[in-house]
Amino acid sequence: MRPAGQNALLEAARQEFAERGFGSASIRNIAARAGMSLSAMYHYYSGKQELLHALLDEGMDRYFASVDAELQAVGGVDAAPADRLGAVVAATTRFRAEHAARSNILLLEERSLEPERLERYSRRQADATSLFRDPIEAGITAGEFHTPYPDEARRGVIAMCNAVAQWWRADGPLTLDALVDRHVELALTLVEYRPRRSFAARGRA
Repeated sequence: MRPAGQNALLEAARQEFAERGFGSASIRNIAARAGMSLSAMYHYYSGKQELLHALLDEGMDRYFASVDAELQAVGGVDAAPADRLGAVVAATTRFRAEHAARSNILLLEERSLEPERLERYSRRQADATSLFRDPIEAGITAGEFHTPYPDEARRGVIAMCNAVAQWWRADGPLTLDALVDRHVELALTLVEYRPRRSFAARGRA
């Protein structure tokens, strides 16, 4: 649990970065948004770079938690590949829609990190990519996904989910539940999902 002042600073920095971008964001504006002095702000964070890194870490923590909850609902790592991929797509789509500002910072501001911080963040991004790669590879191994282009399919699915933060609106014509269902269907189409069926076994039942 973070102190209230620290939470206020993170939220203020998120708003400032989302509105102005990291490069144009003002440390004074962040402190003012949080309702504290610069000296009080420096008690928690040394400057914009540390604030950005904290925001990226917090965003990733929330994202992984949301994906894990969705995966557990379908049976976790032991679930069928299609269910695992569907869970990751559903969680990512919801996260991008419900946390647009947080998502846009995650997706756009890694370029502003200093090299040492960027290296750590890149490892977390690789872990996020594996959430999609692993079920796709499992589906191909199981003979349920038939795409000859798994890497391109994965990149397409990720791009589709990430773009939600840019365009989806709660007051628009498409509900979030409908969007989630649509994205899961499109993702399974991209990987050419063909579940194994035994008509012989069904005939003997």
